[in-house]
Amino acid sequence: DVDPAFRWFLARANGGDALVLRASGGDAYNPYFQSLAPLDSVETIIFKNESAARDPFVLEKIRHAEVIFLAGGDQWNYVRYWHNTPVGEALNDAIRRGIPIGGTSAGLAVLGEFGFSAKHDTVTSAEALANPFDEKVDIHRGLLHIPTLECLITDSHFAKRDRMGRLLVFLGRIRAESGCESVRGIGVDERAAVTLDEKGRAQVMGEGAAYLVRLADKPALAKGTPANIPAMPVIRIPSGSGFDWGRWGAPQYHLTVAGGVVKSSASGIYGGQ
Repeated sequence: DVDPAFRWFLARANGGDALVLRASGGDAYNPYFQSLAPLDSVETIIFKNESAARDPFVLEKIRHAEVIFLAGGDQWNYVRYWHNTPVGEALNDAIRRGIPIGGTSAGLAVLGEFGFSAKHDTVTSAEALANPFDEKVDIHRGLLHIPTLECLITDSHFAKRDRMGRLLVFLGRIRAESGCESVRGIGVDERAAVTLDEKGRAQVMGEGAAYLVRLADKPALAKGTPANIPAMPVIRIPSGSGFDWGRWGAPQYHLTVAGGVVKSSASGIYGGQ
């Protein structure tokens, strides 16, 4: 949890009601949020099954929230509990009304138009690169509809868990299978946060960095065959720096996947940063 990012986020509730949604854990965000910003209330709703996604009490809380945060855990619970349910509709209605929404870890994973579902547990970079059609590489689409996050997928715990390789495979699968002419990925380090305002101004806070990756050319991927993906521009944004979300800026280096091996234009075989 990055205090400055949460202060930025909660300030957009304008002193109103904050709502935390999660599928595991407890209500630790309640006192934490209250300590960071003057709010009318902070409440946490913990989902145990899909039936809660049809509960009038839950829907009413979402409709009256001034800021909504999705906690960490297992994003497959969010996908299977909320997709095509009244809760999913209520969250997307809140987004259309301009209610700020954010998430960490699993909560971050479901913010983009595309997301790694974790339906079959997690997947490592080595597994995804060796076989981009491994059943673990399961990508869902359309849980949330945030206009600025269309044709985009997120990933978290990024450098610490060596997730660049799998993000490249996610991008390759999305570009090959969707109607997106260009696909974007954003990886966020474990103690970092990215804030994005309504004018498209983004800021990286905390520790570590955010990694911006784009894929335009369609790859030729095959089941059971190591990944081959054309060059993708990469920008590393360190904590304390901002960027324009719409343009992203000039790439610092390019990554290519050949035979399941990630290669960098800057230093040959990719080394993780």
